Amino acid sequence: MPLSSMTGFARGAGEGAGFRWNWEIKSVNNKGLEVRCKLPAFLDGFDLQIKKIVTAALARGSVFINVSVTRDGDEAVFEINEERLKALIEVAAKYGGHGGIAQASIDGLLSIKGVADIAVREMGDEERDSLEAALEASLGALLADLKRARDGEGARMADVLKSQLDAIEELSNAARDAAGDRVQAMQSRFLSQLTRLQNADKPVSDERLAQEVAIIAVKADVQEELDRLDSHVAEARKLLASDKPVGRRLDFLCQEFNREANTLCSKSGDSALTKIGLDLKALIDQFREQVQNIE
Repeated sequence: MPLSSMTGFARGAGEGAGFRWNWEIKSVNNKGLEVRCKLPAFLDGFDLQIKKIVTAALARGSVFINVSVTRDGDEAVFEINEERLKALIEVAAKYGGHGGIAQASIDGLLSIKGVADIAVREMGDEERDSLEAALEASLGALLADLKRARDGEGARMADVLKSQLDAIEELSNAARDAAGDRVQAMQSRFLSQLTRLQNADKPVSDERLAQEVAIIAVKADVQEELDRLDSHVAEARKLLASDKPVGRRLDFLCQEFNREANTLCSKSGDSALTKIGLDLKALIDQFREQVQNIE
């Protein structure tokens, strides 16, 4: 399975069992899988079956589904609540034209909730069962379109992520070169600072100097962080080539990337290495932004 995004959209229409319908489905990123449905009132409860079908097809994302259904042969017949309309007309006659209040119009009154409603013919159990079966079959094709859209976006994201991993690896190698033989450089700098503090050729013994330099070298050594960065890059490439949803694991891996970059900056003690560490942090942040949309 190619890398899949959690972002996608699909639209479809169909007819069968004496009905016509239109589907719309879109998905965005989410830590888990959340399905929300907007259905006609006469399909109340069918959302449970829709969620079951979507759960079997997708692993993560907020999925929003909207379906409108019309029945063949149904005509728009309005039912008017005569008592409510009469009461509104009396109120409009009493207050209309006073205090800058405009006169009420019939279309305005009819638009008030509860005054005019479309009459819906009762639906029997057999008719509803036939409709739900037809909708389920239609939903399968719609989900296939959504998955193609998510897979297409995922393929584009995979190219970006691979390029960013290459850049992270290049910066890690640059950090390794910048670190160089830092023990010797720190020893010279440490001895120079001691000489300035004390008017003596050798203010401390060679043994003490070696101990102090060793302590500083251990604290400033970044080899372990660079090795772990290389390991994380290799693991990320392995995940991108996986045939399973890897968004969560990549997200966790981004935290490890960021931890190593932070430690590298705190240990650098060198402007060139600090700059590389900051560039790494910025690049890792961009990598994680992309990962947030992966299923």
